Amino acid sequence: MEKYSVLMSLYKKEHPEFLRVAIDSMINQTLPPAEIVLVEDGELTPELYAVVDEYEKNYPELFNIVKNEKNLGLGLALNEGLKVCKYELVARMDTDDISKPTRCEKQVQRFSEKPELSIVGSHIDEFIGDKSNVISQRRVPTDSDSIYNFAKRRSAFNHPAVMYKKSAVQAVGGYGNLRRNQDVDLFGRMLFSGCKAENIDEALLWFRSSAELAKRRKSWENTWSYIATIKKFWQMGYSSFLDFAIVFTAQLGIYLMPVALQNWIYKMFLRK
Repeated sequence: MEKYSVLMSLYKKEHPEFLRVAIDSMINQTLPPAEIVLVEDGELTPELYAVVDEYEKNYPELFNIVKNEKNLGLGLALNEGLKVCKYELVARMDTDDISKPTRCEKQVQRFSEKPELSIVGSHIDEFIGDKSNVISQRRVPTDSDSIYNFAKRRSAFNHPAVMYKKSAVQAVGGYGNLRRNQDVDLFGRMLFSGCKAENIDEALLWFRSSAELAKRRKSWENTWSYIATIKKFWQMGYSSFLDFAIVFTAQLGIYLMPVALQNWIYKMFLRK
């Protein structure tokens, strides 16, 4: 099977033990990666440096550490890591989630079966505490046409569970300089440019959820960023004005409602 890179970005507020579990889940894939590119996005804590040093020492041929002197934010940090990825297929991974053992083998296999694809993602199981405590599942459309239409309003992928072609990402300029919704912006531009994508109809990653995540969703920065992203899609001819108006109304509504009500809506209508 084709070799692939893993791309991760590490920020100083991450938890050292979560990082260790995330890395182990990639090292122990049924189809192991040929390299893991880890971007240190700004100065880290001593505890995080210790974890990185440990893996770099134990797997010197596997890890490629990219050091950003200052924090660039997720999107720009991933651009820096993508530049040094050796392989065309790149598996995104966050530093606090857990990939299921067969995730990357199944994604590489899908690329092998359908070489016209530029993005292959999957559903995710959202958990709190231990990965056995799954509280919900974020399902996404699976076929290319459904993904194209879905992405005009909502994120059609689960970013930490995506594998993509390096050349296709770089062809549209990579991630934008956004602090939120970098993936929504990137994948929308890729789809509008003609890239084909699929999501495997299976949850291939455990996504770490928390009360803090709900607070970030409700932040004005996140709300405005999402509205601005869909407005950009409308202006470039991807989304319609109706798409933009629906997103604008929905995002403002979510921002204004209490967190408890927001969580109920996510659980009842946006999750399984």
